Amino acid sequence: MILAAGRGERMRPLTDHTPKPLLQVGGKPLIVWHIERLCAAGFTHIVINHAHLGQQIEDTLGNGSSFGVSIDYSREVSALETAGGIATALPLIGSEVFTVVNGDIYCEYDFSRLAEPMARLSAGHDQAHLVLVDNPLHNLKGDFVLDAGRVIATSLTPQPSPLTFSGIGVYHRALFAHTPAGEKAPLAPLLRQAIDAGRVSGEHHAGRWVDVGTPARLNALDEELRQHHAA
Repeated sequence: MILAAGRGERMRPLTDHTPKPLLQVGGKPLIVWHIERLCAAGFTHIVINHAHLGQQIEDTLGNGSSFGVSIDYSREVSALETAGGIATALPLIGSEVFTVVNGDIYCEYDFSRLAEPMARLSAGHDQAHLVLVDNPLHNLKGDFVLDAGRVIATSLTPQPSPLTFSGIGVYHRALFAHTPAGEKAPLAPLLRQAIDAGRVSGEHHAGRWVDVGTPARLNALDEELRQHHAA
């Protein structure tokens, strides 16, 4: 699933007329980079949720056939936040265990690495697997602590330095068992509950990752990618 329902307030005025996942970097929309990487890793069915200017996303991507995948859309009248959006889309997702990617990040991550955690979650116990990255300047405190492949509660001491959640995760649908479809609900409380129960694994992605949250970051990434591909 690709999360594409956010309004992108910090990206205005760019997002007044274009949904954030359709903003272009390196010659293609952010969301297309994800679709191509997911397809290359063997994912064939993608669910995309949308709200703000969502029809533009459907018009641009269609049924996914031009990218070698099939796409279904979970339409939200107004954005339901992460857990609410996922819970609402579960009937379209179908499977017990699935991957979710934030539509407004750029990440050079090999999604085929998720085959192992997906199989592990399918076997039971764990409810989530999070891909964590080095802390960017806008989140120096980090989000979660990773210790020997497990995401642990930050109250433990001594502890490794916290890392930032990349917006890429694998989830078991049981994580959303008490999240009503069609209602706003954040993901963080569900994750913290599962972490406290010792049911979340994780990995550190050291490659390129950008939370494209501001026009300045969008422009810098676009410039970087264009130079890289021209080199």
